[in-house]
Amino acid sequence: MDPQPSCPRDALHRIIATLANKNEELQNFIETLNHTLGRVQVNSTQVVSDLEEEFDTLYSILDEMKESMTNNIKQETVRKSHELQNQLTQSTSALESAEELLEFANNAVTMAPAFRLTLKPKATDNMTHLMVDFSQERQLLQGLKFLPVPGAPEIMLGDCLVIDNEVTVAWRMPVEDSKIDHYILEYRKTKHEGLPRVKDEQRWEVVDDIKSTEHTLQGLRFDTRFMNFRVRACNKAAAGDYSDPVTLETRAFNFGFDSTSSHLNLKVEDRSVEWDPQGGKGVDSKVKGKENKGRSGTPSPKRTSLTRSPAPRGARDRFTGESYTVLGDTSVESGQHYWEVKPQKDCKSYSVGLAYRNLGKFDQLGKTSTSWCIHINNWLQNSFAAKHNNKAKNLDVPVPDSVGVYCDFDRGQLSFYNAENKQLLHTFKVKFTQPVVPAFMVWCGGLTLSTGLQIPSAVRSFQKTENGLGGSNSSICQQDPAEACDICLYDKLPSVDVP
Repeated sequence: MDPQPSCPRDALHRIIATLANKNEELQNFIETLNHTLGRVQVNSTQVVSDLEEEFDTLYSILDEMKESMTNNIKQETVRKSHELQNQLTQSTSALESAEELLEFANNAVTMAPAFRLTLKPKATDNMTHLMVDFSQERQLLQGLKFLPVPGAPEIMLGDCLVIDNEVTVAWRMPVEDSKIDHYILEYRKTKHEGLPRVKDEQRWEVVDDIKSTEHTLQGLRFDTRFMNFRVRACNKAAAGDYSDPVTLETRAFNFGFDSTSSHLNLKVEDRSVEWDPQGGKGVDSKVKGKENKGRSGTPSPKRTSLTRSPAPRGARDRFTGESYTVLGDTSVESGQHYWEVKPQKDCKSYSVGLAYRNLGKFDQLGKTSTSWCIHINNWLQNSFAAKHNNKAKNLDVPVPDSVGVYCDFDRGQLSFYNAENKQLLHTFKVKFTQPVVPAFMVWCGGLTLSTGLQIPSAVRSFQKTENGLGGSNSSICQQDPAEACDICLYDKLPSVDVP
């Protein structure tokens, strides 16, 4: 068949896809404009209100000063009037006495009151010392300029860094502004690449009072592929405009437990799984006994008294018998991924690893050719081993409080680390022939799962070093090649690959 007729159709599909993307961008831009227009009206009203409040405060201070000074003038007027009135009364009395004494002057009577009286007023009519000179203040007020609103910062995308579940955001001011007091950084998680959407499902988180032009967010869980960031500058009076937002990729491996696969004796929650000895009490005792006898029989789920909702289409059977296992709900088909598992302190036995999804419901991790794990046993006899295909290699390292799991699907590498100090515990070299899923076994205890984690820089550096050395068994197993055990060399055997 001539392939040429399909070319116009492919071109049309590309044009339609381009137009659809452009249509979505225009809709988002229109929403942004409408949102900004609404904010302009709100902000202008707020600014006018703030301005009126500032002037009202200034007027209030001046009014208080005026009232205080007016009261002082009134009090001074009363005081001066009282003193002058007393002097006037005394002077009038003295004058009357003087007139009487003049009539009897020939009697040589001394005019004592008149001579004892001072003829200088005790108060003057000058009130200028109670006035104020506002000339300097008037000039100051006329030259008063309010602090301008700070400009919008620019986020320097090239200086932003995403590593070890930390994000460092750096920015600068296009024009130097010495009046800036601090910055406000806002961020939110999103599933969308490109410009942030006004109607995003996530709300903005705020980090206030940042004194420098760089900030690092720590302890993040990357459960979305992207994060939006924006920043604004603030002075003592107001906050400025937001910077143009940027979107940084924060890709990490996110998954949970597949509760439809878990053994009935396991209680599965969002990020934890716990052994529950009462979990299988609803199963008919005869059927349960038959399941525990061996793997040759295949008990029918119809023989149980427990009513379960129908499994989703394509779902697998629950693990049963002595396989106290639960799988992850997301497959690994390519790339590099990392997650961590922390056991409860009193956990008796648990395993952490990978498996093909077709792992049998009676199969235990590490005892088949389709699963790889490390196993920790704290019951009766302590042991710490790497297991695969019913072979075990004892690990001569301390048992960590939590385990980091690194999977490089394309290179066929599965490594286990001490999650706290990133010490390598063991590495499997595998040629994966189909997608794998995280796998967990727990008995008499519980496990807590941490996902949304980037590959730690220490692990990434170690892997680069190992790959640079050619990935030899000696570097992987950390022992002499002559002493390499079967579990380190199994991946070279044809029987490992599952068709």
